[in-house]
Amino acid sequence: MNIRILSALAAGAAMFCAPAHAAVTVIGSGPAEICYHGAESGSSPFDDVKYCNEALSGILSVADRAATYVNRGVLRLAMNNYDAAAADFDAGLAINAGLGEAYVDRGAALIAKKRFAEALADISKGLALGTKEPQNAYFDRAIANEAMGNIQAAYEDYRQALTLEPGFTAASQELTRFKVVQKPSGT
Repeated sequence: MNIRILSALAAGAAMFCAPAHAAVTVIGSGPAEICYHGAESGSSPFDDVKYCNEALSGILSVADRAATYVNRGVLRLAMNNYDAAAADFDAGLAINAGLGEAYVDRGAALIAKKRFAEALADISKGLALGTKEPQNAYFDRAIANEAMGNIQAAYEDYRQALTLEPGFTAASQELTRFKVVQKPSGT
């Protein structure tokens, strides 16, 4: 099977889609929980990041500190502050290297910085560790694959994103740009 993209502009088309990001759950009350809910809901990151800062300046469990760094990174990613977001994901991973969400989110920051090979590695690691919204990780990985010229892998990742979430409009739209052509037998 041979996969081709229909449009000459296809390689850049997916780049205009905002990479998806997911928050890490914090249980309890206080600024860390408000930070989590802000990162999870996609509300105004400019309003919510102050709660993350407040939480990180206080006493948190190890798990909540790691999660709060990741959640602040998600908010900073939404603010297009990619370097600060990546630093937060790094800080969260330094505390807990098993946070699949942090790898996927750092991959999104790397996509925004056009560091596609690194993004691909991080997103793949996040998927291997587990993430609560794998369809978003596959979508982001498809963007990185497509930017690197890995058309078949991009197609497969967009399809996997759509399989996991059949109503995933962005993945469905991206797939309309691909044409699957059967290779002639004997080649």
